Amino acid sequence: MKVGKYCIISDKAVIGDNVSIGDFVTINDNVIIEENTVIESYCEIGVANKLSGGEQLRIGKNSHIRSHSVFYEGSTFGDGLITGHRVTVREKTNAGKGFQIGTLSDIQGHCEIGDYVRTHSNVHIGQHSKIGNYVWIFPYVVLTNDPHPPSDVLLGATLEDFAVIATMSVILPGTHVAQGCLVGAHSCLSGKTEADMIYVGNPARCVGPASRLKLRDGSRKPAYPWRKHFSRGYPQEVVEQWLKEVN
Repeated sequence: MKVGKYCIISDKAVIGDNVSIGDFVTINDNVIIEENTVIESYCEIGVANKLSGGEQLRIGKNSHIRSHSVFYEGSTFGDGLITGHRVTVREKTNAGKGFQIGTLSDIQGHCEIGDYVRTHSNVHIGQHSKIGNYVWIFPYVVLTNDPHPPSDVLLGATLEDFAVIATMSVILPGTHVAQGCLVGAHSCLSGKTEADMIYVGNPARCVGPASRLKLRDGSRKPAYPWRKHFSRGYPQEVVEQWLKEVN
């Protein structure tokens, strides 16, 4: 383990081989950090509160948490977690492999997140959100959960596999985004959607199948399903399975 200057690391924390920890990092008691992980400077890992229930925070191997990020205890992250800077992740967030969290994003906890989900900067994910596999969430998207704020009623949004939420969209409480849907930029979406369709506007409405959009690379091939032409950063075995499913 490589440790920077002025760190506070609990002797109760479990830290794997070849972990690198930057300067001014605090790692609290109830933390497991698996091998080959990088924690950059000024992070606080394993913050306790009354909602975490004293459960462990587990960071999977080959992860990279960038500077000034804060993770509460009581969450689990699969291998290959990657964050931007100044990320906040609250308690009881369970995410699969290859989760990417953009700079200044905020996950409010009590969320279920699948494999290879990618969020860009300034994304807010409200409590009780459920996000499937291979979902894309672009900058300044907000997943809300209170149908009549302020209240104690929390209805998290659900995003199914391969959904794409474009920049500055708002997903309202209890909304169900079906597999392969594209929610266009600046949209405000509520209710249920149909798979592989486009929803745009405020309030968002269905304007047709996502497959009608064409790539702007001169090929005029369909842009959706996006997994037919985009595979950067995904394991080869995953991409091969996608191609079997969509061809």
